[in-house]
Amino acid sequence: MNFKEYIRDVQDFPKQGIVFKDITPLLNNAEILEKTADALLNLVKEQKIDKVVGMESRGFFFATLLATKLKAGFVPVRKKGKLPFNVLSKPYSLEYGEDALEIHTDAIKKGDKVLIHDDVLATGGTAKAVCELIEELGGEVVQCNFLIELDFLNGKDKIANYNVASLLHY
Repeated sequence: MNFKEYIRDVQDFPKQGIVFKDITPLLNNAEILEKTADALLNLVKEQKIDKVVGMESRGFFFATLLATKLKAGFVPVRKKGKLPFNVLSKPYSLEYGEDALEIHTDAIKKGDKVLIHDDVLATGGTAKAVCELIEELGGEVVQCNFLIELDFLNGKDKIANYNVASLLHY
């Protein structure tokens, strides 16, 4: 299945020089959406997963589907100030700026086996910050799972100590 046919390039978004990978055409097609979720699930193989962590905001789409299929809990990681309860916060860098991510302090229990999912692995700053948040809460990162990996940005290098799997490579 060529999922790349359903990914649209948007030039100069969110700023000049960035080529944004728009996944909305893929999300808009029910058959392709289901096949994509199954393909992402196949990347996990037979690993035991207690929680699936999805990163704001496009990571939420497939993270919730994966959590359902894995019979695991879903944990949202959001940008600073978006979660309503006690949070652990971690600053991070991304390809076009700086930000901070937060997770509820009671979302991950010591020893939880955690699958991290996001739509795109670019520079790796977001994924690294999320791995650190999970470990600070006592969880074990089993795998970092991505719909798209932008190989030319070498984001995988920042999370080289983790098992990384991506469905599509650019």
